[in-house]
Amino acid sequence: MNVMSSVMSSAMRAARRVVHADPALLRSFLSPPLHGPAQSPAPLLACHQNRKYASKQVKGQKKEQKNPKVKAKVDKQEVEISQRMMVSALAEAMNRDCDHVFEALLNTSVDLDSLDPDSVLDENWIKEVVTRSGMKFKWANLSESKKRTNRDAHRRPPADPSNLVSRPPVVTIMGHVDHGKTTLLDSLRKSQIVSMEAGGITQHIGAFLVQLPTGEKITFLDTPGHAAFSSMRARGASATDIIILVVAADDGVMNQTVESIQHARRAKVPIIVAVNKCDKPQSDPDRVKRELLAHDVVCEEFGGDIQTIHISALKGDNLLALTEATVALAEVLELKAETSGLVEGFVIESRTDKGKGPVTTTIVQRGTLKRGCVLVAGKSWAKVRLLFDENGRALMEAGPSCAVEVVGWKELPSAGDVILEVESEQRAREVVEWRSSEAEQLKLQEEQSAIEFKQEVHLQEYRRERAELSHLSWRKRKAALYRANKTKFSVRPSERSQDEQLRLPLIIKGDVDGSVEAILNILDSYDAQQQCELEVVHFGIGDVSENDINMAETFAGSIYGFNVGASRSVQQVALKRGVPLNLHTVIYKLVDQLKEELSNKLPPLVSENVIGEASVLAMFEVSVGKKKVPVAGCRVQKGQLERRHTFRLIRGRDTVWEGSLLALRHHKDDVQTVKTGMECGLSADETVEFKPGDVIVCFENVDCPQVTSWNPGF
Repeated sequence: MNVMSSVMSSAMRAARRVVHADPALLRSFLSPPLHGPAQSPAPLLACHQNRKYASKQVKGQKKEQKNPKVKAKVDKQEVEISQRMMVSALAEAMNRDCDHVFEALLNTSVDLDSLDPDSVLDENWIKEVVTRSGMKFKWANLSESKKRTNRDAHRRPPADPSNLVSRPPVVTIMGHVDHGKTTLLDSLRKSQIVSMEAGGITQHIGAFLVQLPTGEKITFLDTPGHAAFSSMRARGASATDIIILVVAADDGVMNQTVESIQHARRAKVPIIVAVNKCDKPQSDPDRVKRELLAHDVVCEEFGGDIQTIHISALKGDNLLALTEATVALAEVLELKAETSGLVEGFVIESRTDKGKGPVTTTIVQRGTLKRGCVLVAGKSWAKVRLLFDENGRALMEAGPSCAVEVVGWKELPSAGDVILEVESEQRAREVVEWRSSEAEQLKLQEEQSAIEFKQEVHLQEYRRERAELSHLSWRKRKAALYRANKTKFSVRPSERSQDEQLRLPLIIKGDVDGSVEAILNILDSYDAQQQCELEVVHFGIGDVSENDINMAETFAGSIYGFNVGASRSVQQVALKRGVPLNLHTVIYKLVDQLKEELSNKLPPLVSENVIGEASVLAMFEVSVGKKKVPVAGCRVQKGQLERRHTFRLIRGRDTVWEGSLLALRHHKDDVQTVKTGMECGLSADETVEFKPGDVIVCFENVDCPQVTSWNPGF
């Protein structure tokens, strides 16, 4: 049936061609009809290929309407072009290689054999290449975009000397850990700060205003002496007028003493040396002065200009002389500030309080800070709601050199940020938006640089792989690359590769910004990435929350909190989900536990423990059934041989065999152990040729715990 229909279709097509070619010729071959009326001269064979058949429409039936399919709109890649471009420049703009441009110009009048990457293409061919590649072009914008107006806030110019008034000095107490810095401040303010500090060491910056019996006021900053808090000491040095360097007379100059001297030099701040613990029998103040000479700190006794005061902070001896020396140096420095105008200050510390919200400890450097002032610090701003002194008393205003707690921040600024007062809340928002935008632009530039570096590395590798084919034409090069990569691209890559690198994700929570900064600085010194990779996935200020538990569970990490708490419900959630929750109040205990956790993640080291050695005296064979088994006659020289352990046969310096024993006999008895001086016969679990003079070693493999090589320095 199919054959007949195809034959009929062919015949009809041939007839139509004849009809259309010469209708008169066709009529001459056809005879007229014998009966019936005369026919019209129209062609007898008229057939239309696309004939439509009508069908009767049933009542109530809707006509079928053919809805044309709407094609989904595809976003095409845009390519910036110019009037005349080189092949390489066009390929780079399209994010393709030069061979792609050559392929797009196939079947055109362009002579491909004469093209190279440096050839210049006309405008029409540039458009043709872009269009054939399924992209759309746009003309490159040659005009530079206008620069944005700088909306940042800046410090005011220097004040008129006639408007300046005297201000109290800001004095920072610095020195090595446990040299008595906080005890000294405790004696000056007649309080008990040391007893309230965890571990008896300072782990925050404390700011206090002390009024001397003579009426003078001094603002003291107490900085941590522990090695972990270097950044805090640097902030304290940069915000101060005078540094009191506390050195223990029985301990001498230590690491953090030297670091404090370096901070003072960088900040160009004068130093007063307070030699503490002079009441101890083993104290030697002169040794301290000699050790300071090695660091270019020359005391007045040796012809220098640095005052040295011998004190006992615990007993309160000679503290009046120290305060008098401080006041005298402040008078020499002629410390003055402007009390009017916009406020300028410095963030010493920042934290989140449950009742107050974000709180900063601030040193006022210029102007008078009052309630209602609008402040900007970093990428945060505040309308001051409350001011508190170091004792928690509310203040109405704070002048220069005053240390106050500021409440009213929208977000928590970072410690070390400069505080500037602005005219209005709208202006504060403008400044914060500008700074956030600038930070985002800087981050984008860094990411773009990293992307460009990766692309450059990839391009160099691409060129190196194709350097061997550079002498071929692009057609032959394409064919060679296809043959080389045919098997490579046919293999489907695994969807996920198993990463065997050990990893410890961390979530850090601290009570204040400086504590978190100190912990992050410690983690920056981590140098054992080849053993276990350490990564901080999140850090923040405040108590541990359930969100922290969820994040730690997601990353299979641990939570470390410093001077923060966790509610009972949060602790129960962490225990239920198996998330390690480590809360500490002393910095070095936190670091010790972190080192212990890192060590526990490392696989154990396998060490070889030699149990005994024996020398082969003779070799003979013993029949076991129909099989002859070689047996070594030995004498134990060291330790003992135990059948359950592993044995090694050593001949000269080479290891001939290693494995287990098939039998161990003393005389004719099977034994498990043969001690020193005894003779025995032993056979291996496989065929081994023993020779007199060989040494047989009995040993066991022992797993030893591996310890991380990271040493933070304390």
